[in-house]
Amino acid sequence: MPGPTSLNMSLGEAIYTLRAIRRQKPDPLPENDLREILEAAIRAPNGGNAQNWHFLVLKDADTRAKFAELYREAWWAKRKDEGINGPEDLPPGKNPRQSAMKMANEIGISPVIVMVCSTAKGANARASVIPSVQNMLLAARCLGIGGTITTLHATVEERIHQLLDIPDTAEVVYCIPLGYPRGNFGPNQRKPLPEVCSIDRWGTPIA
Repeated sequence: MPGPTSLNMSLGEAIYTLRAIRRQKPDPLPENDLREILEAAIRAPNGGNAQNWHFLVLKDADTRAKFAELYREAWWAKRKDEGINGPEDLPPGKNPRQSAMKMANEIGISPVIVMVCSTAKGANARASVIPSVQNMLLAARCLGIGGTITTLHATVEERIHQLLDIPDTAEVVYCIPLGYPRGNFGPNQRKPLPEVCSIDRWGTPIA
């Protein structure tokens, strides 16, 4: 277990500067840092302390390259569900869709990809792994490592299981590419609290 000073950034700074880091360098991550990130993940609260999670860490370059091909297919399958058939259908210029497409093209560059899996089926089991992902991203931020939350599409699920020997009793909830950022962390930009928070009744503004 990491010592008490291993992650020494204040929680407030980590929270207020955490953002999705999609552009990552290929530089390898120190083994000790990666272990600390995963140790933080398994400290997360979860339903009944059942710990129905498994973290499959992709480090091998060939495995990551094969996964990247399937991830790109999955990303475009999700876009097709939205009526987007190719890059020409995406809004031009700097926007979240363009950024996500670039990540889909480059995800194999990330030195580590963590497949966050649920070892029990059902929505409750899947939801129970979510706090571990936030722990993972906050710990990574403390170590100067960036990441983002991504999901797959049903069209590639079976092939992902085959590629990575994931048993049928488990399912992939998220995949988290991790790497040193090409760019900077926060400060993040968020809507003012009164726009997204009500007191007692929807629409009653916070003071």
